[in-house]
Amino acid sequence: MKEIIKWLSSNLYIPPLSPGCTLCAQGAKMVLFITGHCNTHCFYCPLSIKKQGRDHIFADEWKLTDEHDTEKLIKEAQLIGAKGAGITGGDPLLVLNRTCSYIQLLKETFGNTFHIHLYTPLIKEKKDIDSLVTAGLDELRFHPPPHYWPHMEKSFLKDMIHHAKEYPLDVALEIPVMPDKEKDILSLISWADKNQIDWVNLNELEYSEGNYKKLDHLGYSYKSDISASVQGSEITALNIMDYCSTQDLTVGVHYCSSKFKDAIQLKNRITRRANRTAKPYDVITPDGTLLRGIITTKNDHHQTIKLLQKKYAIPSDLIENDTKNSRINIAAWILQDIAEELKKQGFQCHMVEEYPTADQLMVEKIELPIKET
Repeated sequence: MKEIIKWLSSNLYIPPLSPGCTLCAQGAKMVLFITGHCNTHCFYCPLSIKKQGRDHIFADEWKLTDEHDTEKLIKEAQLIGAKGAGITGGDPLLVLNRTCSYIQLLKETFGNTFHIHLYTPLIKEKKDIDSLVTAGLDELRFHPPPHYWPHMEKSFLKDMIHHAKEYPLDVALEIPVMPDKEKDILSLISWADKNQIDWVNLNELEYSEGNYKKLDHLGYSYKSDISASVQGSEITALNIMDYCSTQDLTVGVHYCSSKFKDAIQLKNRITRRANRTAKPYDVITPDGTLLRGIITTKNDHHQTIKLLQKKYAIPSDLIENDTKNSRINIAAWILQDIAEELKKQGFQCHMVEEYPTADQLMVEKIELPIKET
């Protein structure tokens, strides 16, 4: 009986485990969303409405102007201290030249140890695999649609996978765990083992703004009131892991929970970015977000900053004109002390918690001074 290793509180795996997954858990993998175009149209696709079917490019949360905007791509990798990248979509094979050029650029910039894996639902040309390998791809993760799972031997993907295995390339399968497809998933894992696939990654099925109507229509439901996971997905995954542990398999099997993606992977990635981008006036929270004070005013910001610095002896590195957001950023601990007086002068004062990402997603905004209840 093989050991099931509990990993990072909510994930499980039966070795071997992909190096890509290890780096992802460290938050050291940049997510390179290379296009929203895809011909597969999987009903469970978790893409947001703003990405689905659109030819956009994102390096993590940073939207690139176009495919030639490689400066942001490299900068984002540097800002999270990336040791690798995961290329996803859509289907990266629909923009193969773009995909290969980005792989080459990342390898040339960060070296051959920079680990790159790629997801694709369908590869119909062996030459596409040849191009990816030549560009420097380390791991190819096939994402076969559900109707192929019990019939991989009869699918055209079989020949593509066998061709990929001819290279010194890690080859994997990655699928969502559907509660009503346990038998089909076990069939897929068995086929993967017989065909010397390196590992199978099982992802907890999740609701998103792009798939919730289809999931509801098929009879799926939420795991709980505070979870976007599908009821029964995790239980099915655990049953699959238990069964696989009793089999003499050489293929690795990894269950990745939705909790892991938020509580571990995302948290670690944004913490890495926060440590490299936080200003002296920022406070990095245990979740990797940034706490800062903000002042909004119609007055000239530069003049306002000079006046505040003089009146309250504020060091220049603890206050800054934020032209992007039309506000003044200031150390929260300083703003808390002077907010009441500033409010009487017509200034709006808040303490905000934001992601250290390119989009600066705001988590919370609290008005200062805090009103007594």
